[in-house]
Amino acid sequence: MSLIPATILTGFLGSGKTTLLKRVLAEAHGQKIAVIENEFGEENIDSDILVSDTNEQIIQMSNGCICCTIREDLRATLQLLAAKKRKGLLDFDRVVIETTGLADPGPVAQTFFMDDEIAESYLLDSILTLVDAKHAQQQLDDRQEARRQVGFADQLFISKADLVSPEALHDLMHRLKHMNPRAPQKAVHFGEVPLSEVFDLRGFNLNAKLDIDPDFLKEDEHDHDHDHSHGHDHDHAGHDHAPGEACNHPSHRHHHHDDDVKSFVFRSERPFDAAKLEDFLGAVVNIYGPRMLRYKGVLYMKGTERKVIFQGVHQLMGSDLGPPWAEGEVRNSKMVFIGIDLPKDILLQGMEQSLVAA
Repeated sequence: MSLIPATILTGFLGSGKTTLLKRVLAEAHGQKIAVIENEFGEENIDSDILVSDTNEQIIQMSNGCICCTIREDLRATLQLLAAKKRKGLLDFDRVVIETTGLADPGPVAQTFFMDDEIAESYLLDSILTLVDAKHAQQQLDDRQEARRQVGFADQLFISKADLVSPEALHDLMHRLKHMNPRAPQKAVHFGEVPLSEVFDLRGFNLNAKLDIDPDFLKEDEHDHDHDHSHGHDHDHAGHDHAPGEACNHPSHRHHHHDDDVKSFVFRSERPFDAAKLEDFLGAVVNIYGPRMLRYKGVLYMKGTERKVIFQGVHQLMGSDLGPPWAEGEVRNSKMVFIGIDLPKDILLQGMEQSLVAA
């Protein structure tokens, strides 16, 4: 049986997760989706889509999809679903896990890597995070959970964008880009999102093309030299502006958000020494693992003619051989770190010291 793709849907309270999920389930895409929810309340999707009562662990839905509630551990629920699918008792093509508005998606993501039985049945596809345009700035200021959800995202959907001014939306997108440069952003209206932007994003597929936002990587090298967390008072090349629009809007110079979730990129054209890099990253995740939300990169390693695709969540990390370096292609490494108050200098220095001696 092929692996069952799984998507984690997260976002702060009221950001529109349920609205998006209802849209996805109602769309005529011919896919049967198992929804795992770990919150039960009035805003639950079962209010008008589910056909049977909620006393069961797993509920068949009117469109052939199924819904289960996490009344027990997520791992057990996933195992139960996979077992029922194998035995032909349930028919579904993929799983969507809707987290509570206050949840940290990290432990949910880790379930797919830490448990062999889950890893043999499921493929974690991506983490989708909904952001409420009207309330996000305040939520990001006040709540670390909201900042963590942004840091984990493979794709950011901004809801309620029609309730704020274009300037406010621009400022929010600018801030989100600082926090997580590798997640594409899209404003969505009442959950209207093409399925191609929800499923099969392969955010966790180590063989997939690496999605660090290419504009972020095209920036001049200034983010190597000083902290990217300062006020917005310099020109951010490639930070999501309309063509020809410079980032000199006065509002950008006065909005200073010193978020604890930040990102930075390491780049080098010298190859890595695999043993040194492994030792360094092993030591780093031992100390800072809980604060390392996502770290992901394409690495140039000594001793292989292929790109090495690397990524991690918290203390868990893995690498895989990617495609060969093309003839004439500049061999280099790019690695993005997204985390909470990470010691940028230590990480960049350690990465530098893991390179093959010049």
